[in-house]
Amino acid sequence: MQYFQALKLGQKRVADAREYLNKLTDGKAMPALALTDTKSNVWKPVGEENLYAFVDESAGFVLTDNSGYILALVDNSGASKTIVQGVTQEQKEKLEKAFESDNIPKFEGKVILPV
Repeated sequence: MQYFQALKLGQKRVADAREYLNKLTDGKAMPALALTDTKSNVWKPVGEENLYAFVDESAGFVLTDNSGYILALVDNSGASKTIVQGVTQEQKEKLEKAFESDNIPKFEGKVILPV
């Protein structure tokens, strides 16, 4: 796939994931990665599927002064499409229930966050 084709498709998938996450988080979702890193010149958009993952911000991924978790909607390779920072334990529990009721599976692998 050509770079611009992959980028456009990836941006659409990011926008769709962000729109969904914004509904659950009062508009706090930020866009993340539109392309996956293949370490080659093969351009691939992030996957269409949505899985959720929470990353403990104290695990070396501190992106803000807030403590808590980073919530990411990722594809099946772990590439984050949209993130919310500074999620508290109470918010995390509520969001997990929302994902469960919306049939959004939990991602168990390594999450790839934007740098």
